[in-house]
Amino acid sequence: MTEPLVFAIERYEALQAELTKALGAERGTVERERFPDGERGLVVTSSPRNRHAILIGGTVDDRATLELFDLACGLVTQGVNTLSLVIPYFGYSTQERSTKEGEIVTAKARATLLSAVPLARYTNEAVFLDLHTPGIQHYFEGHLHGVHLSAEPSVLAVVKTIAAKNDIVIACTDAGRAKWVQSLANGAGLPAAFVYKSRKGGSVVTTGINADVKDRHVVLYDDMIRSGRSLIQAAEAYKEAGAATITAIATHGLLPGDSLAKVKASGLFDTLYVTDSVPQAKELAKAHGEFLKILPVAPLIAAYVQRTKSAL
Repeated sequence: MTEPLVFAIERYEALQAELTKALGAERGTVERERFPDGERGLVVTSSPRNRHAILIGGTVDDRATLELFDLACGLVTQGVNTLSLVIPYFGYSTQERSTKEGEIVTAKARATLLSAVPLARYTNEAVFLDLHTPGIQHYFEGHLHGVHLSAEPSVLAVVKTIAAKNDIVIACTDAGRAKWVQSLANGAGLPAAFVYKSRKGGSVVTTGINADVKDRHVVLYDDMIRSGRSLIQAAEAYKEAGAATITAIATHGLLPGDSLAKVKASGLFDTLYVTDSVPQAKELAKAHGEFLKILPVAPLIAAYVQRTKSAL
């Protein structure tokens, strides 16, 4: 079997280059054109016929989602044997259920859209990384098979490095992430902690912590950081309980606007680690020096592709 042909939507071309190198694969090329009325044209200039095509693209916004869908349809039309949609960050994943009458479950709507990609000659799959809710992969229907990868191996490596020099506790921002943190703590052979929260007067307040963190290094672990507000609130609780140092780790660093600046300015964290599942993470890291460190996802994806390519 020939090596896969790796394509990407425009915003994920950096990850495309890294994955292509990690796999020793061929990089697929696409020409793009923007028309005066806002429409855009796509031309696949590397023939994918009879190949295993990997298409990388997080649904970070509506434009990215539509480009992913359009390119996927085009690759199937041009005769790929198998198609792997690699979606490092699945947008709208926090909108996985309705909480009030009339609310649209956008995660399901996006899954329905991508499930409409035509079937390649043999199989289609969608590969995700740390979905906010694991059950989202089952929103995908028909011939699109969902695969859920974990960034835990990369996170665990960071945790073990910190633990080699510090007395640490693995913690989460709230009880909803307790299973994540417990899994990581078990893998590292370390204690776990989480905060108790309640809603009072329209705001969420911390009411307690379930573990002793006094004079210890707390590693806060979450699947994503948006505004950073929950992260800061949890860190304040751990600091008040006596934590000596706090490091934060998240798979998806969305950090829109001045979110990262606020997290950094809080003075609560020595370092923040995120993966490059969201393209802007690397640009943010350049702007914030040593405070923000990037964990690459290409090795995680490449390992999965290598494990399964004989089946494809």
